[in-house]
Amino acid sequence: MSNEDITLTAGDAEVTVLPGDGGRIGGLRIGGQELLRQGERFGCFPMVPWCGRIRQGRFLDGATVRQMPLNAPPHAIHGTARDGVWHTARTSGTEAVITHDLVAPWPHPGRVTQLVALAENSLTLTMSVETYDDSFPAQIGWHPWFNRNLGGTDVQLDFKPAWQEERGPDHLPTGNRIDPRPGPWDDCFGMPGGVDVTLTWPGRLELKVTSREEWVVVYDEQVEAVCVEPQTGPPNGLNTLPRLVTPLEPLEASATWSWRRL
Repeated sequence: MSNEDITLTAGDAEVTVLPGDGGRIGGLRIGGQELLRQGERFGCFPMVPWCGRIRQGRFLDGATVRQMPLNAPPHAIHGTARDGVWHTARTSGTEAVITHDLVAPWPHPGRVTQLVALAENSLTLTMSVETYDDSFPAQIGWHPWFNRNLGGTDVQLDFKPAWQEERGPDHLPTGNRIDPRPGPWDDCFGMPGGVDVTLTWPGRLELKVTSREEWVVVYDEQVEAVCVEPQTGPPNGLNTLPRLVTPLEPLEASATWSWRRL
């Protein structure tokens, strides 16, 4: 299996998939315009087997307390798969399927599969975590870095969450749900009808991020980029809202970016 870069094209849209760099989407170009912030930490990376921060890197796995490396001290952040190598299972002109086997420091064997499907006006990302061994809690999410500015125009965000997770001084949800507050944000929001966030670069492009999942983290505290992150649970969710992967039931999620020119 190869881990060489993959280029998908549909109409005037082009996507680069980087199996050898954490399974991330390295770029999305529409009519030659790059939408994603460039660089090895950026693009759009998969968050798996957890999303956001785990408090002090510890989570309860059945009756066992597990410790993950503190890569965002004092917490562990964004899973392990973005730091690992993925392999290409199959590819066509508009689709790629890449896989990643979970290894230490994650305590359970499992396989992550990501399908990247490009159409002329949309990109759909689908991910699953499966195990043939013991069950374990997990999360799935995506962390895109959309360029704040396209051709001299700054992005505008529009979404209507039902609530905002109150953020404590440790950057993690306190468990209280509050009315959504104005940004800037590094915050998790609840959208029970499914994630639906519109990014608009006036006069240039409108892009919608949608998912059947009901959690989204919005991060817009940096000058260069804005992040809209659909995920299967809130930050620290391995502790507060675990989703179980079992041999009979994988964890699956998808997100779609759809766009139109203005």
